[in-house]
Amino acid sequence: MEGKPQRKQNKYKKKVCRFTADPELAKQINYKNIELLERFITNRGKIIPRRITGTSARYQRVLAREIRKARSIGLLPYKVN
Repeated sequence: MEGKPQRKQNKYKKKVCRFTADPELAKQINYKNIELLERFITNRGKIIPRRITGTSARYQRVLAREIRKARSIGLLPYKVN
């Protein structure tokens, strides 16, 4: 029974970027699309990190930029008390 040790199986499911999977959804990332942007911020107003959402680095940067735009013109809150 000697041989290579077996690898542990990962207990977490690999997250897939929803914008990479659906290019039409990626085109909808806009500071005016509040419903989409609200999925990526917490109830305290913080941007959810990509390790939790599964978003790719490219689209995480786009999301963060659009969330900041929406905050600056008052469509999204900076901070919720």
